[in-house]
Amino acid sequence: MSNFNQPISGNDLARFSGPNTFMRLPQADSLEGLDVAVLGIPQDVGTSWRSGTRFGPKQIRAESAMIRPYNMATGAAPFDSLQIADIGDLAINTFSLAESLKIIKDSYDGILTHDLIPVGMGGDHSITLPILRAIAGKHGPVALVHVDAHADVNDEMFGERETHGTVFRRAYEEGLIQADKTYQIGIRGSGYAASDFTEAQGWGFQHFPAHELWHRSLAPLGAEIRRDIGDRPVYVTYDIDSLDPAYAPGTGTPEIGGLTTPQALELIHALKGLNIVGCDLVEVSPPYDTSGNTALTAANLLYELLCVLPGVTSR
Repeated sequence: MSNFNQPISGNDLARFSGPNTFMRLPQADSLEGLDVAVLGIPQDVGTSWRSGTRFGPKQIRAESAMIRPYNMATGAAPFDSLQIADIGDLAINTFSLAESLKIIKDSYDGILTHDLIPVGMGGDHSITLPILRAIAGKHGPVALVHVDAHADVNDEMFGERETHGTVFRRAYEEGLIQADKTYQIGIRGSGYAASDFTEAQGWGFQHFPAHELWHRSLAPLGAEIRRDIGDRPVYVTYDIDSLDPAYAPGTGTPEIGGLTTPQALELIHALKGLNIVGCDLVEVSPPYDTSGNTALTAANLLYELLCVLPGVTSR
């Protein structure tokens, strides 16, 4: 265990001090030897309602100082078996969405020349499209677990084809994902037309609307998805607005009637065993939650995702 990076213990250095890295892990200047690279993508150029997700990675890191390395619920000990480090933020262009998406794609292409799993902290959901372009470039079309209030399958928004609301239509059109192994969980809210979701179902996307999940454990759904995907490479993208705004108000496009935090944990726990090749958590907008609770929740969900990555041992 001593050969692997460990978060700084709160018993060695007070949690309100130390480096502003995810879980106070070491910040790596090189990708050599890493199994997992945690990185921030501080962008909100692609959002359509409330901005502020550019501040998401910084506050997620700050709130993550509270998290301890051992998962009491599942026994997972990710830092015992994987070399994990924070590699900092991508230098996006805060004035240009198109340029930022190119920077993300090029950066991920470089990261993925190494045999590691990238874990991204957004940023708005537009970041996932260039990530999937790089992921598919390495692994081919991947299965997709997409947890979100919104399906993000618009054709365009204000004439723009690459925004946080068009990601998964573009990913489908470009062959980045396996349509019949794409699972959209927690989608809800009002729409522009009755066909808002049905078109994507026609492509093969499997939809699990929030209203069908109310008062239910998501462990069986997660297990069903795990069996359906099998050993295929899978990408997990987690929009914090999948949670009800009672749990996560600090987000750009909140929708009532969402998932609970226990359901979020059940779902992630049930994904253990999947061949996850990358994941992200997006749409944390700290200005809309001055308590920091949304970022705290996001940090914990990222930790739970670390706990279900391939190769994580239990003790």
